[in-house]
Amino acid sequence: MNGYGGRILRVNLTTGQITKEPTPPDVAEKFLGGRGFGIYFLYTEVPKGADPLGPENKLIVSSGPLSGTLTPGAGKMDFTTKSPLTGGYASASVGGHLTAELKYAGYDSIIIEGISPKPVYLYINDDEVELRDASDLWGKGSITVETELKKRLGEEFQIATIGPAGENLVKYACITHDFGRQAGRGGVGTVMGAKKLKAIAVHGTRDIPVADPQALLRLGTEAYKACKASGAFEAWVRYGTSGVTVWSNEVGAFPVRNFQAGALEDYSGLSGETMRERIVVTDKGCFGCPSPCGKYSHSKKYNIYVEGPEYETTALIGGDCALLDIEDVAYANWLCDELGIDSISAGNVIAFAIECFEKGILTREDTGGLELRWSDPQVVFALLEKIARREGIGNLLAEGVKYASQQLGENSWEFAIHVKGMEMSGYECHNAPAMLLSYMTCDVGAHHNRSWAITYDLQVGRDLVTPDKVERVIYLQHVRPLFDCLGACRLQWVELSIDLGLYPPILKAITGIDRSWEDLLKISERVWNLTRMYWVREIEGFGREWDYPPPRFYKEPVTYGPTKGKKMSWEDIQKLLDMYYEKRGWDKNGIPTREKLEELGLAEIIG
Repeated sequence: MNGYGGRILRVNLTTGQITKEPTPPDVAEKFLGGRGFGIYFLYTEVPKGADPLGPENKLIVSSGPLSGTLTPGAGKMDFTTKSPLTGGYASASVGGHLTAELKYAGYDSIIIEGISPKPVYLYINDDEVELRDASDLWGKGSITVETELKKRLGEEFQIATIGPAGENLVKYACITHDFGRQAGRGGVGTVMGAKKLKAIAVHGTRDIPVADPQALLRLGTEAYKACKASGAFEAWVRYGTSGVTVWSNEVGAFPVRNFQAGALEDYSGLSGETMRERIVVTDKGCFGCPSPCGKYSHSKKYNIYVEGPEYETTALIGGDCALLDIEDVAYANWLCDELGIDSISAGNVIAFAIECFEKGILTREDTGGLELRWSDPQVVFALLEKIARREGIGNLLAEGVKYASQQLGENSWEFAIHVKGMEMSGYECHNAPAMLLSYMTCDVGAHHNRSWAITYDLQVGRDLVTPDKVERVIYLQHVRPLFDCLGACRLQWVELSIDLGLYPPILKAITGIDRSWEDLLKISERVWNLTRMYWVREIEGFGREWDYPPPRFYKEPVTYGPTKGKKMSWEDIQKLLDMYYEKRGWDKNGIPTREKLEELGLAEIIG
């Protein structure tokens, strides 16, 4: 098939059996690639009720048809599994160079099954595929292991690793690639750890078959030129996502002290300008990127090198824990990378723990004598280490805020900031209905990358709860995740505003199949509805209540910042969900109707 590696690599860790099979053309037609392949194989191959940490669960690693081609930002890969954090659907995207290398080796997906009896890593060198002993790597950090495997195998190998957090089954462990890129959310690294799979190393030398190489050269070049011509190009490359920090504080969207406030009293020490001046060494991009937003940094204070911090880490480790110095955030970022922890969930969990300590729900006896307080970097560093190794209070916090609040009791559930068991990413939204709805209905839990709707709230009026906001959220939930199916980065569209109309002709040049943008959005809607039905299948009683936001957003007003005194109303939350379900063709409990499933060609898969 044009545009695809053409094969699925299946690895059974229990038996050691490795097989290769053709990529099903009908699956490529209906689900495109990336996260589309991920949810298809997860739904059809992992049995209902499978233990996320057991042998029946699978980790599906998938590229897309744009991956590794002459397309801006064609370096995205998806990791899909049953989430150990939420019990539902997990999908985590990562940039870098792994996705291109997998395509060059001739594979569209790796389906990893079973549990290895000992630590191993997966070695892929074109057709040569084997499981190799990783006993000497077990216990080492993610960045350390990537460095070691590069030395053993060669710089041309692209590598994904887990750290001690994944080995110790921290429920929000991540997968690290390219010395600081993460497939971060939902516990995908936890599943690797449960399977005793320390790393995946890939090298490929094959060509990707392309339907019309000359058209791809012409169209791809036009897209690259459009990126470079963007008025936002220079600032975006200079600051990357760190440039969001000042804006977020100025509009009251920066999460502070466990989402109690919408701005930090003095955020100058975390700004993109401060970061650029004090710690950034150079810019760093993923495969095929014309606008490298990654920042490779050196903290003299701690003498560490780290990619970042990205905005999300600055928001949740910095703002949410009230750290004021970018070098403290950079060191915490490095710890998260080396230990293999999702910095978004980690920041949330630590902020939750500090507030519990502040309210007397946790004591020094619980924390091993550690006084948990805001703006103390040593508290953050110590808790990250404890969480990764499940030591003392870290054993509880390693389970995530939902479980921790259930165990601690009192009123802690009201300020446990999550949806569906996943901790919220970096946008405070007491006064942003569209953004809050994006979190409430996101298909993996409270994550912004599916629908970043807060700018629409600002555009049309923050207090409004209107049908157009719901329509905007749904539109974004189709457009943004579509890039994860294509295997390309969405930031060229989001930040540089290049025309979405550039993509269908590029896809046609690669695959030879003519699809309109509306055709592609229908594929994305199909994927969205199948992920919803996965939750319905796996969670008994799943429905409307699972879409509710943390009580903090409708019970407590913002304490500081431009939105001080604001909060959502319970009535408006119900109104948002009513409108959302109706516009999606779901019932009032948030379940896709039979008619909607048939419309999307999912009825046969669902059964």
